[in-house]
Amino acid sequence: MTGSDVAFWVCAPLMVLGALGLVLFRKAVYSALSTAFAMLNLAGLYFALGAPFLGAVQIIVYTGAIMMLFLFVLMLVGVDTPDSVVETLRGQRLAAGVACVGLLALVVLGIGGAVTAQPVGLEQADAAYGGQTQSLAALIFGRYVFAFELTSALLITAAIGAMVLAHQRRVTPRPGQPELAQARMRAYAEHGTHPGSLPNSGVLARQNSIATPGLLPDGTVSQASVSEALAIRGVIVDAPALAEVTADTFRAAADVAEEDEQ
Repeated sequence: MTGSDVAFWVCAPLMVLGALGLVLFRKAVYSALSTAFAMLNLAGLYFALGAPFLGAVQIIVYTGAIMMLFLFVLMLVGVDTPDSVVETLRGQRLAAGVACVGLLALVVLGIGGAVTAQPVGLEQADAAYGGQTQSLAALIFGRYVFAFELTSALLITAAIGAMVLAHQRRVTPRPGQPELAQARMRAYAEHGTHPGSLPNSGVLARQNSIATPGLLPDGTVSQASVSEALAIRGVIVDAPALAEVTADTFRAAADVAEEDEQ
């Protein structure tokens, strides 16, 4: 077995696993990462077959740029957005089925032609234009220029479509700072919700740790000032004694204030 054969039997199964992950993963981000994994293995096959420029383009352009564009689209649209099962375009399922059959036929014909035909190699194709890079440029900007420009227009359309889907039209004016303050005071009057910001963790003079809960003005411990994860782990500082000392301090200060008023 040659080196290209070893590379094929290593990269080809990994490419199949990446393709299966693209179809089977329920999360869109995992599917995109599986596609990137399959593209990296495809680049490895290009390198093994003596096409280093094509392998570098596969990594830089497709894996590094196109897949990042897909992930950017997913972040804009939202990976948790539920898909609608209502068919908005008539006949789209039939068209998708016909396209799948056509793609399957192309795959079968491509594999059949690769198996039955004799390997030619890249030397003759590269020599026609003086090198591999020159040959690819002649094909992309000559014979296949329309398909190349159509692909770039498709990518631009995908980016614009993601921006349109991510844009949410407002049916009410955007609330400003006065409206937000009024809403907080209204919630405080109706439900007793604290109108201001909650105390942060580590606010005691003798302890400055995120595991130390903050104290409310009456000296009691604020349960909302510490992380739930720390509470579950049981690493929250036991602060009843600190709270009691602080409460005594507040009471003593209040007594002094009353005596001064009298």
